[in-house]
Amino acid sequence: MAGFRSLARQVRDPGCDLALRRYSLRKCLEKFAPYGHRATWDHLCSRAGFGPEDRSPDPARLVAALEELEAARDVWLAYETDFTERRKKEKHDGLRRPGSVDDWHRLTWGGFGVAWCDDPLVHPGAPLAEVLRRLIAALEREPGSCCPVCGGERLVWRYGLDHEPSSGPVCADCGILVPRPVLSPQALQFARRERLLMSA
Repeated sequence: MAGFRSLARQVRDPGCDLALRRYSLRKCLEKFAPYGHRATWDHLCSRAGFGPEDRSPDPARLVAALEELEAARDVWLAYETDFTERRKKEKHDGLRRPGSVDDWHRLTWGGFGVAWCDDPLVHPGAPLAEVLRRLIAALEREPGSCCPVCGGERLVWRYGLDHEPSSGPVCADCGILVPRPVLSPQALQFARRERLLMSA
């Protein structure tokens, strides 16, 4: 099975058939898709200016979408490297029990669903790399009360998400499943209460 870099080379290769180049970009999302496969595809298409169902997009637009995905992947890989080094040091220092950020991180290793969007048509509009930088910054500071990506305060607890965890606080503004470790206990409680109010 081809890796991300091999697929990226095919997307860029003008000697490849356009259908293969588009297919290779879609396959890249099996390796790295911060919002999940469908939402990340919708995001890349809208930002690069071609339709999700467009079978023959402008090759330059395909490459633009790939470049955005690669920039985000670089941000995430740097975070994973730092995370691995930190855990090694903590283990060396005798801290064997991982924290809540570590529990969350295990579910997102490799970058799939880091900022999960259950509705593929509702996702942040900012570049993927910027979204991941904001999310990582939130993971590295004290828990807050709003969405780390868009600053939205309308967090609603949703069940039955097509992701693990299958329930959690979803930002009503940008659509991401907000990682629990970035939210204070009060914010989590408020999101659960919003769920109850909406279902009443």
